[in-house]
Amino acid sequence: MSKQQELETRLSLEFRPHFMAIENESHMHSSGRGDSSHFKVVIVSDVFEGMSKVARHRKIYQFLAQDLQNGIHALALHLYTKEEWLALGQSFPKSPNCLGVGQ
Repeated sequence: MSKQQELETRLSLEFRPHFMAIENESHMHSSGRGDSSHFKVVIVSDVFEGMSKVARHRKIYQFLAQDLQNGIHALALHLYTKEEWLALGQSFPKSPNCLGVGQ
């Protein structure tokens, strides 16, 4: 099972999302941290109701603390309630390439 698949499984069980997308963006970075080091995580979940954006990020970072100590270098987090997701037109931002990649 790839790291991306593992994250999808674990986050899905924990956050019971209405929508979730996990993208391995390691190829977009020149950090030399490996092929499973940078991920974009988009989760739409009722778990985030009443939580500030900072609290949502903390919750994900706490949940993935061991992963962050063992290979994951960076997470681009986009965490929404169902209402926020609908107001955004059910879309999330594209990530830019890291400086030094594709130049």
